[in-house]
Amino acid sequence: MKEFELSPGEHIVKTVRKHWFLFLGELLPFAILAVIPFALPKLLVLVPPLAKYASLFDYHTVLGRAGLGVWLLVTWTSAWGAFTRYFLNAWILTNQRIATIKQRRFFVREVSSLLLPRVQDVTTNVTGIVSSLLNLGNIKVQSAGAEIEFTMRGIPHPEQMRDLILKYVSEEPSKNDGL
Repeated sequence: MKEFELSPGEHIVKTVRKHWFLFLGELLPFAILAVIPFALPKLLVLVPPLAKYASLFDYHTVLGRAGLGVWLLVTWTSAWGAFTRYFLNAWILTNQRIATIKQRRFFVREVSSLLLPRVQDVTTNVTGIVSSLLNLGNIKVQSAGAEIEFTMRGIPHPEQMRDLILKYVSEEPSKNDGL
C-alpha cells in the first residue's frame, strides 16, 4: 500500500478489510436492480389491472434497448463503486501506528493514522446473531489528548485484531522499531 510512507524500521503487521459477507450485502441491492427490468414485465402480466403496462418493457425496440442499456450501465457502475470502496477501504496495523484508508468516492480518499503510544483504549463490539455466527464486529480505538477515535466497522475476528493492537501498544518503543 503506497497511501502512506513507512518510517525506517516500521513494518506492516496486518491489513484488514470489511468482512466479505457485509460486502455481499452491499451488492445485493444492485443485483435486484439489475433483475428488475427482466422480472417486472412478467410480474405485471400476473396482475390483471397492471397487465397493460407490461408492454412498456418491450426490449425489441431501439428505445427499449437503449433504456435497458442505460439502466444496466448505471446499476453496474454503482455496483463497481461498492466494490471499489470495499477493496480500497482498509485498516493497517504497523508496529508503530494504526492507519485507516477510506475511499469516500471514486476520486476522494482519506488517509489518517494514529501512533500506537497514543492509544488509550481498544474496545470491540459484536452485536447480533449474524455478527456472532460470522465473528464480525467493530473495534473502537481511542487515543490520548485530542480525543481522536478510530472505528473499524464490520471487520472479521475483531477480538484477534484488538489483541494484536494491544500487543503492539504494550511493547517497548525500541521493540516496535525492530532495531
